[in-house]
Amino acid sequence: MDHFYQLPMLGTPDQPMLEAYTALGALATATERLQLGALVTGNTYRSPTLLAKIITTLDVVSAGRAILGIGAGWFELEHRQLGFEFGTFSDRFNRLEEALQILEPMVKGERPTFFGDWYTTESAMAEPRYRDRIPILIGGGGEKKTFAIAARFADHLNIVAAVDELPRKMRALAARCDEAGRDRSTLQTSLLLTVMIDETLSPDAIPAEMSGRVVVGSPAQIADQIQAKVLDAGVDGLIINLAPHGYLPGVITTAAEALRPLLGV
Repeated sequence: MDHFYQLPMLGTPDQPMLEAYTALGALATATERLQLGALVTGNTYRSPTLLAKIITTLDVVSAGRAILGIGAGWFELEHRQLGFEFGTFSDRFNRLEEALQILEPMVKGERPTFFGDWYTTESAMAEPRYRDRIPILIGGGGEKKTFAIAARFADHLNIVAAVDELPRKMRALAARCDEAGRDRSTLQTSLLLTVMIDETLSPDAIPAEMSGRVVVGSPAQIADQIQAKVLDAGVDGLIINLAPHGYLPGVITTAAEALRPLLGV
């Protein structure tokens, strides 16, 4: 994630939080196959031209493993204390839409000139580049604004929603793609889902505010739930959060082995 303070649901603001793209640059030198991106970059924290330069640089140093994840931004405390303009909900989505009109061509090697309410560029460029295009991922669950922007600009939409909302979300996404004149199948989808590998924990023990966004059980039980509740709803894949396990050795491998057959990898 792209934050400067720890999130309220995970801790207090003064707890450790590394700057996302500095950390991703370090990870690029220590890994060979991992895809690298923020889920998601807060558009309000950087100008689109600076972000284009950052992501193309990450793509170069990682030999083509960068993903540009981006969203409108939401953490008001962070904005207020650090001096970032927060604005209204509509302001942030208008800014995101303008930013993508600059970012999308820049990461393809084009040089956009743009005059908007929030941003202005003149033949802006980001060189060097490693690939002809860096994938753009938009994250969120808003059926009107977020999905419409994803239909216009994104290669990948990471849906933030409870599993029982997915049929409605997928219908809404299809409608936004139709409105944009886009074939829905060309937009990859995933669900952000928290996974808790614990055969002794009852689903009833999950806090109500997390219900529907967490699956719990043995690896096999988790795989069955994901197939029935996520993949059968038409979502292409998953981005999983294993935060409840902390740094427990082996948990990533266990989760990966359970999900590998479902995802065809």
